[in-house]
Amino acid sequence: MSLSLPPFLRRMTVAVLLPLALAACASTGRDFSAPLTPAVDPQVARHYAAIETEKFPVPAVPLDKLKQRNIRTQVDYSTDQPPGTIIVDPHDRYLYLVQEGGKAMRYGVGVGKAGLEFSGTANVQYKRQWPRWTPTQDMIARSPEINQQWAGGMEGGPENPLGARALYLFQGGKDTLYRIHGTNQPWSIGEAVSSGCIRMMNQDVIDLYGRVPDGSKVVVL
Repeated sequence: MSLSLPPFLRRMTVAVLLPLALAACASTGRDFSAPLTPAVDPQVARHYAAIETEKFPVPAVPLDKLKQRNIRTQVDYSTDQPPGTIIVDPHDRYLYLVQEGGKAMRYGVGVGKAGLEFSGTANVQYKRQWPRWTPTQDMIARSPEINQQWAGGMEGGPENPLGARALYLFQGGKDTLYRIHGTNQPWSIGEAVSSGCIRMMNQDVIDLYGRVPDGSKVVVL
């Protein structure tokens, strides 16, 4: 035998359940079709934030275009080189600063044609902040329409291809013409590029500059 609710109880049941059903279907204001933005490590955000305390402002590196492999990070690194040595691996496009305890600070780098023309051991003869850049005769010959105007040199600044810092490598007292330098093109890090030696994001080359003194040993693989 089925039970039938009196009319007034049926009306009360509908009145209670209908708002609950509508509430369950109501939008919370979130668009579930939109992709979720991954959380950014606060330390990474700080490392690649804009720098306003420099002679020239250094723009932030766009975090949505920053590849994980290129983020400055401490890694395990086995080598017989002493702490303080810079090891450049131009083929894997990494630069390592050897640290104590089998560790190294690893930086992503971009490698230009000149960056593949030297290997061996050298020393940081000197360093420069916001360095002056003078194109070589080969560079002028390859792209005279771009580089001829700078044959006398370009002062340091945001447009200078050496970026915020440069480390000048010498071997036996002679300039190797090999440079570790910044770049105003952070998207080129981790890539093979048409010119230059070993380029780093400005934030990274500023960090490296502060860690290594003149005379530091450099090994280019």
